[in-house]
Amino acid sequence: MNIKNFENETRKFVENNGNFHVLEYMMDSSVSPANASTEYFMSKMGVHRRQVAIELDDNHSAIIQAGAMQWMAGNVNATTGVKGVGDLLGKIVKGAVTGESAIKPEYVGNGWLVLEPTYKYIILVDVAQWGAGMTIEDGMFYACSGTVKTSVVARKNLSSAALGGEGLFNLSLSGSGVAALESNVPYNELIEVDLNNDTLKIDGNLAVCWSSNLEFTVERTTKTLIGSAASGEGLVNVYRGTGKVLMSPVAPTSSLYAATNSIAAKAAAITSNTLGK
Repeated sequence: MNIKNFENETRKFVENNGNFHVLEYMMDSSVSPANASTEYFMSKMGVHRRQVAIELDDNHSAIIQAGAMQWMAGNVNATTGVKGVGDLLGKIVKGAVTGESAIKPEYVGNGWLVLEPTYKYIILVDVAQWGAGMTIEDGMFYACSGTVKTSVVARKNLSSAALGGEGLFNLSLSGSGVAALESNVPYNELIEVDLNNDTLKIDGNLAVCWSSNLEFTVERTTKTLIGSAASGEGLVNVYRGTGKVLMSPVAPTSSLYAATNSIAAKAAAITSNTLGK
């Protein structure tokens, strides 16, 4: 199949990983006079629409978030991926505890699968490079290769859920293949920390994803409550072991609007220049 104008003067593929591609609209001309100026300055700041385009063939299928499909071309069909009543109940439970959709359809065949556009940034990850697997923040999953296995990872203790702001369960990806993740910040603003029997402490839920084999707890910054109070830091999220963590130091991992429209998201103190003081 030949799709002649996938790329043109206003849109182009900006990232490719295997059969996964990120199509970015460098300029959005589908605007009205009422929002033309807003769209113009958004484009200047790199706030662009992006789509995931996936090439499918006999050796490559794709699992996507429910409702994410926009169009498909060729001999492409969707399956539910449900293998029975027990599997359905398991997927419902998995969806309920992770905040993801219970049923993630799998698309098979030969052709193209294109997902709904999003203003979030798309990160294409080679899951095999994460060894035993990667655990991702709630709501980040967008699509993955059919060879990628999904499972639910529970916290090792209740403190990490109650105090860490991360939730008791998260979605874990393992195996081989590509995963497309939706991020509130671009990849070049993320910091990757490789741990070799080391410890990483983060003030807040800034971790985007981390190796599933890492131990995650919530601890005081000092050994005593008085010391924590004096330091002004309180509790921190702690990752221990051997693996890696991707974290976003410039914006929280909440919704895109909240991440870009709040003073807290800019880490602005009352006396900082951010507030024009």
